[in-house]
Amino acid sequence: MTQGAGQGPEAEQAGPVRDFRVPGYVHETGPYAQNMPPGEVAPTAAPPAAYPDGYSADYTPTERDLPVVNRGDTLQTTVDPASVPAQQPGEGPGPLFVVGDVHGFLDQLVAALQDKGLIDAAGNWSAGTARLWFLGDFTDRGPDGIGVIDLVMRLSAEAAASGGYCKALMGNHELLLLGAKRFGDTPVSSGAGTATFQAAWLLNGGQKTDMDRLQDHHLQWMARLDAVEEVDGHLLVHSDTTAYLDYGDSIEAVNDTIRETLTRNDADEVWDLFRKFTKRFSFRDEGGADAARSLLEMYGGRRVVHGHSPIPYLLGQVGSEEGEDSTGPVVEGPHVYADGLAIAMDGGVTMAGKLLVQQLPLER
Repeated sequence: MTQGAGQGPEAEQAGPVRDFRVPGYVHETGPYAQNMPPGEVAPTAAPPAAYPDGYSADYTPTERDLPVVNRGDTLQTTVDPASVPAQQPGEGPGPLFVVGDVHGFLDQLVAALQDKGLIDAAGNWSAGTARLWFLGDFTDRGPDGIGVIDLVMRLSAEAAASGGYCKALMGNHELLLLGAKRFGDTPVSSGAGTATFQAAWLLNGGQKTDMDRLQDHHLQWMARLDAVEEVDGHLLVHSDTTAYLDYGDSIEAVNDTIRETLTRNDADEVWDLFRKFTKRFSFRDEGGADAARSLLEMYGGRRVVHGHSPIPYLLGQVGSEEGEDSTGPVVEGPHVYADGLAIAMDGGVTMAGKLLVQQLPLER
C-alpha cells in the first residue's frame, strides 16, 4: 500500500459565504453540534423527505446527507451473516474482518470488536494474525469521532506487532472533516451555487468536540488513507458508487491520484472529490450489478464490499406508520445484493441500527 505526503500548507481563509441551500445557523458560533443527541444532525428548515435515488452531474452535497430516522422507526432487513470458519494458526494469513461506518460511536465499536474476539476487555488487540479493515467514516453524527480514530491508530500498531494488521479506507466524512479544518468558510464551486466545507460539515453531523480535539497527526493519518484495496477477492471501498473510475485504471492509480489531490490543497479540487464520494446507490437498482461489475473488471476482485449507504436506505424500507410502537431498525448483518456482487456493511448505527463487524468471505 503506497504512502504519500500529508497535509499541505493552510489555505487562505475567506469570509463566510452563505449558500442559499444551507441554513444560516451553520455560520453562527455557540454550542451547536455538540449538544445534538447521538445519531442526529442539526435540523434544517425543510429536511428532505427521502434520499434521492440518483444524482445528476451537478449534484452537490449542500443538503443534509441523509434524513434523520426517528428512533421509533423500525425495519427488518434480509441479511446473510454466515461466514467461513476462522483459519487456524500456521495456515497462512489470519482471518479477514471488515468494519462498516462507525460515525463516532466508540462504545458500540469497542463492543462489536470484543464480540468478534478482535480486542480484549481492556481494548487491546487480541486477534493475533487476523486482518481488520475499516471502510471509512470514523467521525460526525456520533459523540466521539476522535476517540474512534485514536483507537484505530493504536490497534494498527498492536496488530502489526502480533503479525496481523488493522487498516482503514478513506470515507467521505474523512474528506469532509479534512476540508472543514483546512478550508473552513472558503467558498468552493458548487452545482447549487456557493458552498463551503464548514457549512457542509455542520449540516452533515460535524461535532465541535471532534474539531476541538483534532490534531496534526489525525489530519496526516486521514490524508494518507487509501480509497480502494483488493483483499482475498474482495474489492474494498467506502462508497457504493462508480466514481472511483474517474481517478485511475488501477487501485494504485486511484489511491495515488486521490492522495495527490489532497496534497495540492486546492479547495475546489477537494470539494469535487468529496462531492463524488458522497454519491451512492450505484449497485442498488436496475443496472446495479453491471455497475458493480465495472469496478470489479477494472480493479479486480469478485465482490465489492462497501459502507456509506445504510442498509435500511439501500432496501428503501426506512420509516414506519405514524404511531406504530417500534424500537428501531433491525439490522442483523451485512446485505448481499446486486446479483451477489456487492456486500453492504453500513448497519445504520446513527439511526439506532447496528455497527457491523463481519468476517469475510460471506456465503450467499
